[in-house]
Amino acid sequence: MQPVLNIEDIKRVEVELTRVGVSVSELMHRAGYAAAQEVLELEGAKSVAVLCGMGNNGGDGWVAAEALLARGLKVQAVCPMDPDQISGDLARQVAQAAVKAGVPVTVGPSRDELDEVLDEADVVLDCMLGTGFHGEVRAPFDIWIECVNASGCRVVSVDVPSGLSAQTGQAGSACVVADLTVTMLALKPGLLADDGRDVCGAIVVAPLSEQTERLCVEADPVAWRTDLADYRDVMVETSASVDKFTRGSVLVVGGSSRFPGAPIMAARAAARMGAGYVTLAVPQAIAAVCQTHLLEIPVVGLPCDVEGVLTADAAERVVKMARSASAVLVGPGMRVSGGTVAVVSALLRSEAPLVIDADGLNCLSRLTEGRLFDFPELTRRDAPLILTPHRGELGRLTGRAETPPASLSEQLECARQIVWSDGGSEIVVASKGSATGCVSVDQAVLPKPGPAALATAGSGDVLSGMMASYLAQVGGQSENLPLMAALVCEIHGYAGTVAAERLGSRGVMACDLIDSIGLAADAIEERAAMAGLEGASEAQQA
Repeated sequence: MQPVLNIEDIKRVEVELTRVGVSVSELMHRAGYAAAQEVLELEGAKSVAVLCGMGNNGGDGWVAAEALLARGLKVQAVCPMDPDQISGDLARQVAQAAVKAGVPVTVGPSRDELDEVLDEADVVLDCMLGTGFHGEVRAPFDIWIECVNASGCRVVSVDVPSGLSAQTGQAGSACVVADLTVTMLALKPGLLADDGRDVCGAIVVAPLSEQTERLCVEADPVAWRTDLADYRDVMVETSASVDKFTRGSVLVVGGSSRFPGAPIMAARAAARMGAGYVTLAVPQAIAAVCQTHLLEIPVVGLPCDVEGVLTADAAERVVKMARSASAVLVGPGMRVSGGTVAVVSALLRSEAPLVIDADGLNCLSRLTEGRLFDFPELTRRDAPLILTPHRGELGRLTGRAETPPASLSEQLECARQIVWSDGGSEIVVASKGSATGCVSVDQAVLPKPGPAALATAGSGDVLSGMMASYLAQVGGQSENLPLMAALVCEIHGYAGTVAAERLGSRGVMACDLIDSIGLAADAIEERAAMAGLEGASEAQQA
């Protein structure tokens, strides 16, 4: 897994590197060389425009410009001011060295002059604004960014595309859209979520020092980005010696007269994910409707009120059914009432491995007055508990109903409030957004996110059914619950990709995801196994 560090932690790693003998000057030179190397590897790159800011990110650009010139490329540096006037000592020194080496400079160009520079370039090296940027882009860089994006050149951004917050993933009024981002030392949260997913392009991490890996781990990463090989230890082993009972059984509890489709999709997703036996428990008012959509899945009707919402009388029956299930999912389409709150509470007190989604989470919010972290006794249990909130639901659980998390960093922070108050190893919050973080007491794991096709009603119901199914197949136990949850999220994301290839990025509905789950699971597990074999082979050769 790759460490993901907050910007403040990146700064601490830089300080620690200087303490082990890697000076700030050496770091800048290595960063510049790393950026130059990526440009050199681009096919047909012969002419490069290097747009330099006035800080250390600009310093990286000057180093890269000099290195590219030495390799025979045509280089044109662009700077808002004369290199001799740059205020930072180190950035000024490397700029002066580049000019002395013969790098031509365009100082403070007009829009037309910058357009002329870009017209002659194959590649733009974006070194305008670095990881310290936040807020809105100011002149002249707002104009420069517009020109870069309109130029048609391939763009390589150093550390972060200018105009993007490397911490929050939110772009300012102007933001470079890069083809490649060469980020230094470690991944940052903002590169992986929200606007970062649209503007970073491919991401290459340049460690810059042999001590970087150790120092990044010691800095306590805010999260870990998974590689496919990481999933090998949590994958369900394939065997021909199985039957429908040994493949795990799932109980799905949810639904209402208003939302009968959500539990149907969750149950179908649980079956498609590989559970051998799935049962759906819904209000009696919709049991017949649900059964017509589920030929292979038995449907049990539960006590409900005149609005087709579960009553408290259903709680005892649900708990009894849960005793014979390998895993239980509660929440999809259930609505929030005194009866549904009673059902969720009863399942929390049960010994069943449990996934809570959708209105099940809203019931938790109502039960705790929107401050779940103040009631750790509700979630503290011996059996696994996986919560799957989107940002709005997560906000309602953590006292932020009006200001839900707006970034991956905030998602992770809110999720940690919940798991740290619980303090147990059996709880995971799979916080959904443009990037998903699977957070436990010990770590936060970031699976590769799926495509925009997943942004459709019912997609979360499908994921929750898949989550309960995989939990059932591992016998309701996993030595690494957040990694298992991340694997399910990655399969869900790839199912979105498979469905989009068949139906188009705008044509995917939640039911289409269900039909792609089996193919997606096979593909991810096969690739994970192959990645593991390749890694083992490389280790033996080393």
